Amino acid sequence: MSPALLGILGIIVLGFCGFALVVSFKAAINMVGTDIWATFSKYGLTVIPLFILMGYLAFNSGIAEKLYNTAYKWFGHWRGGLAIATIGADELFAAICGSNTATAATMGAIALPQMKKYNYDTRLSSGTVVTGGTLGTVMPPSVLLIIIGLQTEQSIIKLFLGGILPAILLGILFVLTIVVLCRIWPEFGPAGPRTSLKEKFISLTGVLEALAIFVLVIGGLYAGVFTPTEAGAAGVMLTLIVTIPSRRLTWEGIMSSVKDTLKISCMAFVLVTGALIFGRFLAITRLPFMVADFVASLPVSPYVILAIILLIYMIGGCFVDALGFLVLTIPIFFPLGMALGFDPIWYSIVITMVTTMGAITPPVGVNIYVVKALAPEIPLGTIFKSASFFLLACIVCTIILIIFPEIVLVIPNMVH
Repeated sequence: MSPALLGILGIIVLGFCGFALVVSFKAAINMVGTDIWATFSKYGLTVIPLFILMGYLAFNSGIAEKLYNTAYKWFGHWRGGLAIATIGADELFAAICGSNTATAATMGAIALPQMKKYNYDTRLSSGTVVTGGTLGTVMPPSVLLIIIGLQTEQSIIKLFLGGILPAILLGILFVLTIVVLCRIWPEFGPAGPRTSLKEKFISLTGVLEALAIFVLVIGGLYAGVFTPTEAGAAGVMLTLIVTIPSRRLTWEGIMSSVKDTLKISCMAFVLVTGALIFGRFLAITRLPFMVADFVASLPVSPYVILAIILLIYMIGGCFVDALGFLVLTIPIFFPLGMALGFDPIWYSIVITMVTTMGAITPPVGVNIYVVKALAPEIPLGTIFKSASFFLLACIVCTIILIIFPEIVLVIPNMVH
């Protein structure tokens, strides 16, 4: 049994025993049966495996490779151009894959050999792949945002729409980081070969599939044509339609996508179960509401409290997987954020972005271990140091979102 699963089971047991002590054992048994059935019998919960399946089908069909090749044609001749192309492809692939690890693994398998071929410094190549993967947690259809929406009873559609501009902003800041690094240390990213304007425009056909999937899913949600679940199903079907006829998605690829989807979905559902039981225990103790009332009454600015909350999420994300940590802490910190008067969509996006910094920081840094598996010759310490180059971009992005919340809210408000 993995340590992560042991931790989740520990949360479930703690929540159950706590509820039994505060109320009664019989009530705890009834709570588990009634609440779990009420949650997992909801049709809307199928949105999780559908979006995960869509991402894995795109991964196994070679869509990501096309996206990278397009970005490479346009930016590869710049200094640091291959790294910039990786970020661009990450941004596009994240729009159809809601996982940071899947994004990092996919782009790493494609981009790392290319950057090695053109003598890129391993600090730049590994750092780019590690941090570019974090775009998958903010850009819709993010599995993380789906879980938050289900847990806090928010509109998943609005959370998706709220994540678009922050993800684009974060990608731009990553690109600027690469430009600055290559200006200071030109040897980090030597310029690649130039391509003609004709080749550039021909390469744009490589983004058509991903663009069609994204427009169908997010455009359908925006227009009210689909519910989130229907959008996930439509995305899966369109991915199959555009990849099976060209024989790029084999039967083995389909079966691998289904298996990986089952594993990730089961993990997500167990997390939801743990959050449900633990959340009921916290609710019956009224601890979240007492904390919210106490903090809201403090004679300090709400943004001081927000800074403390974000610091907790940043530190916690270093030791616990982002999804697990968010699920565990949302019952406490979400009511607190609402008591401070913050917009729920903006607040959800900000804490998501801060927590995902843990994917590129020690000691957990799940994306770092993904890259280490892809490039075992690169020392683990080098990968951790390389990620630190981009950590400032994540912090700056968060500060910008706090100063200008309209970046998150403008598209959701248009829908409203």
